[in-house]
Amino acid sequence: MGDDAELTAAVLAAQHGDESAFRAVYRAVHPRLLGYVRTLVGDLDAEDVASESWLQIARDLERFSGDADRFRGWAARIARNRALDHIRMRGRRPAIGGDETELTGRAAESDTAGEAIEALATGRTLDLIARLPQDQAEAVVLRVVMGLDAKTAAETLGKRPGAVRTAAHRGLKKLAELLGDDPEAAGVLDALPPQRDPRSRAVTSASVTHARTRTQKDM
Repeated sequence: MGDDAELTAAVLAAQHGDESAFRAVYRAVHPRLLGYVRTLVGDLDAEDVASESWLQIARDLERFSGDADRFRGWAARIARNRALDHIRMRGRRPAIGGDETELTGRAAESDTAGEAIEALATGRTLDLIARLPQDQAEAVVLRVVMGLDAKTAAETLGKRPGAVRTAAHRGLKKLAELLGDDPEAAGVLDALPPQRDPRSRAVTSASVTHARTRTQKDM
């Protein structure tokens, strides 16, 4: 996601009409936001829904107030609302797919090799997240991929923080089991960005592969 201070500064500059700052915000947030949308609407419609989300983000940006963490949560809520509108219009919730090419392509625009590598790993991981129940998939993507803390993720989902922690904990445990059953997926989660929580130290993605030994309060 890049340094939080830089993202906060970019959001502020974008609010004052700096187009290059808005592009920086987009490059920092879009790959993971797209991943979240994919958990809701599937691969075929994810790009369209994400584009609609960014149109609303750009339109309402002047009214936003907060730092990088709050911006990620705000963007996730907008994307979720657009995705749910799309689902209601289609009358169905499509199966989640697993083609990571959307993420790798978007991240490459930033000219940052690290982001491209992270996006590749994230896309591969979304293949596994696709096998989780919907509530667990959303909680894991918001907490680990989007990097939201439990409170912000709960606000996005309209749930209690404890319920989000439980869903994320169960989802990570299931992912560890899936990784154990899939030798080709070994090490996939290691490159995920750290999970952020303002009240505690960052939880690195490497610890996800040891989810069986973690306690629920760690989420």
